Amino acid sequence: MAVNQLLNNIDDDKKQSSKIVKTDEGAKDGQNKCPQCGATDISVNARTGRLRCNFCRHEFDPEKIKGMETDISQLEGEIIGSGTQDIIEDTQNILTFKCSSCGAEVVIDTQNSTTARCHWCRNTLSVNQQIPNGAIPDVVLPFHLTKEEAREQIESFVGKRKFFAHPKFREEFTTENIMGVYFPYMIVDINSHARFSGQGEHEVRRYTRGSGDNRRTYYDADLYEVEREFDLTIDGLTVESSSDKLQKNSSKTNNIINSIMPFDIENSVKYNANYLNGYTSEKRDTNIDQLRPLVDEQSKDIARFAANETLKEYDRGVNWQREELDVKGKQWKTAYLPVWLYSYQQKKGENSLLHYVAVNARTKETMGSVPIHMPKLFGISVLVELVGFIAYLLIRDFDYRFIFLFAGIIYFFIMYLRYRNSNARHHHETETKKNISNIRKVDKLIQHKRGLSNSKMSGANNNKVSGQSLSESVLNSLKS
Repeated sequence: MAVNQLLNNIDDDKKQSSKIVKTDEGAKDGQNKCPQCGATDISVNARTGRLRCNFCRHEFDPEKIKGMETDISQLEGEIIGSGTQDIIEDTQNILTFKCSSCGAEVVIDTQNSTTARCHWCRNTLSVNQQIPNGAIPDVVLPFHLTKEEAREQIESFVGKRKFFAHPKFREEFTTENIMGVYFPYMIVDINSHARFSGQGEHEVRRYTRGSGDNRRTYYDADLYEVEREFDLTIDGLTVESSSDKLQKNSSKTNNIINSIMPFDIENSVKYNANYLNGYTSEKRDTNIDQLRPLVDEQSKDIARFAANETLKEYDRGVNWQREELDVKGKQWKTAYLPVWLYSYQQKKGENSLLHYVAVNARTKETMGSVPIHMPKLFGISVLVELVGFIAYLLIRDFDYRFIFLFAGIIYFFIMYLRYRNSNARHHHETETKKNISNIRKVDKLIQHKRGLSNSKMSGANNNKVSGQSLSESVLNSLKS
């Protein structure tokens, strides 16, 4: 009991030390009116990202979020957007508004939508003020791609994978049913200081010894003591805030949605329910404390790869023995980011697999999973294996001729990954915006190594990615 009380006190202190920015300041629930004619029927012009009145066709600029720190190098402590605060599980999802045009009461179920039409006067009412159920984020990034453009991207992606696609999928495939979806994400800015120390190797010579099948390549390398220290700012580290998308699921190809990041989040605007008109959305169901371990791991990955920019001479790799990332300031905000989504459910006996093809509705980045006709892929792979075996028997003067013995296996896995894309992911360690400054370097020669048989340094970890998936502790917190 005492331990639990202590942990609760620590959590309370953490929340009290955080600065909460009211990102929905000035937002009004009810009718959002056109500034020119007063109509409430407002949509988004996907080409420009501006709001457009469907009555007089007037377009007007959206509001930008206010109160958040824009100079990340000045971040201190923890800043939290009000839409990012912890979700209260028993929050009432049913809200009742009084229409200011006719006085009728209109009910909005925020579990499924944030807008509704008055059944008497047909005016549109919306929810813009944040409620603690995860339905209203701090910012939204408007759709830029039209449905027709997204259909072309998906058709092109699938069209390049028709040969091994399952016959039933080829027969049933159509892009008529694609959906525009706003997915919930957490966007984190970080001001930090990184320190690394370890050893690195630089190749100075490579040569071969022996003859024929006994020829071997050897390497000479210089071993250095290496230290790197620098200030690091991370601009817009983006992680999913839906537990369903965070966890790997054998019945869904969730990694596809993750892989179409990054988004141009610098163009996000203050949340307005009108941006959701014509699209569906998914609520956030995770809190900061549940995502914090994942964000911390990915931040360390970004720091590790940022250090690589100063290690060009260590072509055999670096073995970091100490890694430290001191966070001076951190800023959190929630966002709705736009995705065009095609889905197809493949029945496999009593089980099924839900395949996705997703398009980033800002950048056109497209990734997907296509059901494979395994008998056809296996048969072609066997033929490739036979050709490889014949090549192995006929070609004698090639040092790596043993590769021909695995030609069919290699072909199978290349094709499988091309269609299924089970390894696709967002490369947060290189694709997240960052900046390093005030770099301090130490490079001290320790030893000349001779006759090494490995082409890379043993134990090199400077390209290690540890924040690729949720750690066990995060999974446990999501389950609880």
